[in-house]
Amino acid sequence: MNQVASFSLLSRVLHWLMAVMIMCMLFIGLFMASSVGPSYHRLMTLHRPLGIAILVLAVLRLGNRLGSSAPTLPNDLPRFLKYAAKASHVLLYGLMIALPLVGWGMLSAGGFPIPLWGQSVILPPILPHDPALWSWLRFIHSILAFALFGLVLVHIGAALFHGLICRDGVFGSMTWAKRVK
Repeated sequence: MNQVASFSLLSRVLHWLMAVMIMCMLFIGLFMASSVGPSYHRLMTLHRPLGIAILVLAVLRLGNRLGSSAPTLPNDLPRFLKYAAKASHVLLYGLMIALPLVGWGMLSAGGFPIPLWGQSVILPPILPHDPALWSWLRFIHSILAFALFGLVLVHIGAALFHGLICRDGVFGSMTWAKRVK
């Protein structure tokens, strides 16, 4: 059993902060899709700023990830699992950035204002008003959300596999477990 070093403190804080935010966002989105009336509007007032916050943090996190090294995966991990881990992380970063941008574009194409906090901060539209584009982006946003939900479940499963079965330090590298030097 070979232990791996930990991610940086900033990487771990961003990971867990975004994990909570993304899980909240996914469930808010599911509840929004199944509600009408005042509940829908209350959820939407949470959904928009949370989506933009996730976008900003995802870009910050990507910059941090590109600027700092990640712990290496255990030597005895099969090559296809190493490849799957890298591919899933690329997909996670892509979805964390694409989903909020598609949502912003969708609202822009729908001609909807995008207030973040009351009416004090309103985002500018990033696409022209176009009902057909709004409809297409709404479909894409839903598909990407389900893809993110599935990928998050796979990510959690992989983390549990490393933490409970392999006990190889991969799970601990993103927690506050004792660091290996």
